[in-house]
Amino acid sequence: MPEPLPYIAIACGGTGGHLYPGIAIAEALQRRDFDVLLLISPKEVDQSATRSVIGMDIETLPAVGLSAGGLPAFARGFWRSLKTSRAIFKRRPPQAVLAMGGFTSAPPIIAAKSFRAATFIHEANSIPGRANRWLAPWVGQAFVYFPMATRGLRQRKAFVTGMPVRSQFQVMDPGSCRQMLGLQPDRPVLLIMGGSQGASGINELTAATLPLWAAQAPHWQYLHLTGAKAGDQIRQAYERLGLKAVVRPFLTEMELALNAATAAISRSGASSLAELAAMRVPSLLIPYPTAADNHQFHNAMAFVETGSARMVTQSVATPQTLASLVFELMENRAATDAMRSSLAQWHRPNSAEEIAGRIATALGGPQAIPSAPGSEPTSLSTHSTPATPRSKTE
Repeated sequence: MPEPLPYIAIACGGTGGHLYPGIAIAEALQRRDFDVLLLISPKEVDQSATRSVIGMDIETLPAVGLSAGGLPAFARGFWRSLKTSRAIFKRRPPQAVLAMGGFTSAPPIIAAKSFRAATFIHEANSIPGRANRWLAPWVGQAFVYFPMATRGLRQRKAFVTGMPVRSQFQVMDPGSCRQMLGLQPDRPVLLIMGGSQGASGINELTAATLPLWAAQAPHWQYLHLTGAKAGDQIRQAYERLGLKAVVRPFLTEMELALNAATAAISRSGASSLAELAAMRVPSLLIPYPTAADNHQFHNAMAFVETGSARMVTQSVATPQTLASLVFELMENRAATDAMRSSLAQWHRPNSAEEIAGRIATALGGPQAIPSAPGSEPTSLSTHSTPATPRSKTE
């Protein structure tokens, strides 16, 4: 009977910013002949995104975020998730557990201790979240996207590995991607998005700015991801002005959207930033104003200070400000070329492979990184190496 493959559990539920990087690491582990278990939340973003996952076990944990139902609901959800994690691990004990942050992270890490599994966390944001701050002293290693995040973790083995993005984020022809999305191939596209669940503040500000853009640049096209609630209202705003726009609540093929985009307006969640960097899309960042510890503001500042994005806070943004800043991104080629070059430092194409390699090494496996799709074999390095900028043509 063949020896069973090593088994790795990844707790990555709650938001797309935890889930999609977790899937990228899971794919890298599969390429190393590991079996993978994804632990996700009951939220629809998790359930729908994992329906297309191939060759991985998937289990749902009944966790509840601390802000969702107050402390009693959080405590009940935490206890149920801990019991569920232990029951899952009893059926097939994992050799390692990786937590990607958020409210699904802590119970699997605690449960892992009963099975003597190696433990790891990944922190995506510049200011570590509560779960990872609490877990950091108790795990074997921590991986971070922003170098400054290491200062907020009580963990001596904290490595700057970058932020994993899914393998489909590869450069494609912009015109072809625009056509696939229902846009004209030869006209510039402004992508407007608010994260995996939309952003009402960005939607409202954009709607107020549309008349200015219609007067400034009637040749622009728009790809607007509104979230579930505002689609009809935003679609009508474009139609009243006669602007070419594709309006959707969300888009699973974000690689098409980013390849089609000339520039983007976006929140500054870590996963969105990593995808913008991977595809070298110039952006205006509007941080989510009530994010925990204001981490989206600090994420955005890290990009702004390196010349990799522009930023305006939601509290001071006006239609006139938005119109001016976006016009520069859409029409000033010299400024956006410089921004694309700066974005290279925020993308490590082998991030998922590096994390998988460190996990494999901790378990006594080989450290060399196998080739990821669309990349060359690379040796594992503890130092950040900027990726080579890739050009985008209109």
